[in-house]
Amino acid sequence: MPLTNLIKYHKIPLLFVLLSSIFYLSFAYDLVRTDITKLLLLYIALFIFAYQIIKTTGFYFRLLVISAILFRLLFLLAIPNLSQDFYRFIWDGQMIISGMNPYLSTPDFQMAEGMLSSFPNQNELYQGMGELSASHFTNYPPLNQLCFVLGNLFPGKSILSSIIGMRLIIIAADIGTLYFGKKLLERLKLPSNRIFWYILNPFIIIELTGNLHFEGVMIFFLVWSLYLLHSGKWKWAAVILACSISVKLIPLMFLPLFFWWFYMKDNPLKGIKKLVLFYAITIITVLMLFLPFFSIEFINNYSKTVGLWFGDFEFNASIYYLIREIGFAITGYNEIVIIGKLLPIISLLIILGFSFFKDNNTILKLTTSMLLTIAFYLFLSTTVHPWYIVTLILFCIFTNYKFPLVWSIVIIFSYLAYSNTSNSENLWVIGLEYSIVFLAFIWEVILKKRIKI
Repeated sequence: MPLTNLIKYHKIPLLFVLLSSIFYLSFAYDLVRTDITKLLLLYIALFIFAYQIIKTTGFYFRLLVISAILFRLLFLLAIPNLSQDFYRFIWDGQMIISGMNPYLSTPDFQMAEGMLSSFPNQNELYQGMGELSASHFTNYPPLNQLCFVLGNLFPGKSILSSIIGMRLIIIAADIGTLYFGKKLLERLKLPSNRIFWYILNPFIIIELTGNLHFEGVMIFFLVWSLYLLHSGKWKWAAVILACSISVKLIPLMFLPLFFWWFYMKDNPLKGIKKLVLFYAITIITVLMLFLPFFSIEFINNYSKTVGLWFGDFEFNASIYYLIREIGFAITGYNEIVIIGKLLPIISLLIILGFSFFKDNNTILKLTTSMLLTIAFYLFLSTTVHPWYIVTLILFCIFTNYKFPLVWSIVIIFSYLAYSNTSNSENLWVIGLEYSIVFLAFIWEVILKKRIKI
């Protein structure tokens, strides 16, 4: 469509694209996370604009794609302002480039021993990542580490050059998700424009491209894997699923859900053989990707670091906070050590329930089970950083559930913890966030099925 016609027939959506661009620029280059009022106003406005862009374009595909890429490119030269994790990403990438194994020592130890004197911007990276990250071993899987390396190889030796390199990877992954997500929706005979509720979601743009979280790369491999699975190429689907796991470990929890996909009632033995081979390909591929870093010390360090998320850390939790308060009332102590071990067991039982008592033999049923299992997992988690819900947003476009979209709006409340110097959470605010999420969840998952609408 010629530019003049585009302007003539799409004036309203182009206006919202322009407004969104201005607000994204302000978000990227003129916002500090302690300015809560500005943060909330920009965030809410961007959601309103995104809704208007999608609706007023009549789902004009080309304009929506251009808008999605434009909004991401606006962040290209920005230093992330809502998360400091990127400092550790750059640090790990530089370690590998220097020939060291990032899993075997902590930044604190490395600084104390003077191991990294050749690092560009060593002190800035160390100070930027914060005490918590610096004192713990890295927990990022191997393909995530590869992304860190590639980001550091971007021309230039500044922190910004590494940020640009990593950001381009995340943007490329989002474009890949757009491609395979659209194709999968078409194969499922669902409206392909649903993909824009993910691609143009301000939460996705800000948390992935803006704050440099690599859940977007994990999602790309996960959608690609589901597309291959639906196409009958289940062996390649297993390889690509392994790549997703090797970016973030979250897809590991989905492995039991594939049981009914392969199990055949008319030929159980053949189905079980396929299932076992699918699991074998996935696990062997994951192990091969971890192999360059493998050692007994690595296993010890990595397992301890992953375990910390269940036994030591707590942030933006829901059910856990309620149980914690009950524990305080009864014992007078924070029982996170006990509760942190119990809740993952409950999550595992829920996953097994969805695996063996739900007939997940189509992509629609499978993605619905994946969405609900990870929702329950997050509800029971001790730590729920905003970017953890990215997978929920992706799965909801293949289902009739919209509560993840609601959560993507109200999760901004979790950033209100940074409004004070101690970074302490206001439990009333957290309660408001989850009250809205649980109301949407209960209405969609439980009540709507009982009430004929």
